[in-house]
Amino acid sequence: MTIAQGTCQIEHQILSSRACFADQSAGRMREESPCELRTDFQRDRDRILHCSSFRRLKHKTQVFLSPTGDHYRTRLTHTLEVSQIARTIARALRLNEDLTEAIALGHDLGHTPFGHAGERALQRVMPDFYHYTQSLRVVDLLEKEGSGLNLTDEVRNGIERHTCGAPASTLEGQVVRLADRVAYINHDIDDALHAGILSEANIPSAIRETLGNSKSARINTLVLSCVCASGDCVQLDPIANAAFEALHAFMFDHVYTNPVCKGEEGKAVDMVLWLYQYYRTRPAQMPRQYRLIEAREGAERAACDYIAGMTDRFAAQVFEECFLPRAWSRR
Repeated sequence: MTIAQGTCQIEHQILSSRACFADQSAGRMREESPCELRTDFQRDRDRILHCSSFRRLKHKTQVFLSPTGDHYRTRLTHTLEVSQIARTIARALRLNEDLTEAIALGHDLGHTPFGHAGERALQRVMPDFYHYTQSLRVVDLLEKEGSGLNLTDEVRNGIERHTCGAPASTLEGQVVRLADRVAYINHDIDDALHAGILSEANIPSAIRETLGNSKSARINTLVLSCVCASGDCVQLDPIANAAFEALHAFMFDHVYTNPVCKGEEGKAVDMVLWLYQYYRTRPAQMPRQYRLIEAREGAERAACDYIAGMTDRFAAQVFEECFLPRAWSRR
């Protein structure tokens, strides 16, 4: 018996009957020989963790566009917080923590530069562009110079369904979907506190009385609610859910549409659209991988793929090189 097979045996001994077991995976798009050390879900987690798209998340906006402080979240720190919350829930529910972690680490790989502003910009030129479907495209096609990561069906399903539409087919995927919301609402409050545009006292008292008066208290309340209320599906109890939805509405009104957070988004949208038009009409200027996509799927799709993979600072650098005249230098 290999170490991986022993791990699968342990899963059947300790996990809930509702869990997704690694040795019962629906498999990969391309069949592979099993690993002696790791289960398929562990291999998926490692592939995501080591891929270039994951590393680029550290220079992609979460909410605050190009913040000057070091303490604001990036898309990478958001991903790590989602992973931590999701793993806590999965462990408490005796679900497959390896599958949960793989989905959590991969859920935002397709996010654009400049956060949702970049996503909205690309939706203007490609209406079916969404970061969650782009995340799936990243792991299926764009990573490893076009060969993709060849992930299991369960991880791919959880990535694609982490934000809206039909829930994931596994409880582990549903855990990530809830953990994503719990993480971003609470760390966005924390970032807003750092920016001085919000205080805990601004949050309506009814919400604070239900969920708590601090980030850690709110997360603990929501995680505990999920663990106690979940069964055949992952959910919050009605009281916690109502307070959570009220908190989301409050954040939309006071942070997500606040000019301090969003005042520069118009410039980011314009930048992305200019880059799109530039590469759509000049596909030869893109790296070879995207020129191959242009040949197969057209310049519009290739330009979207290339721009979506950019970090904030790389997009700004390329924009400057493409559209701003070089400064005269004295000799």
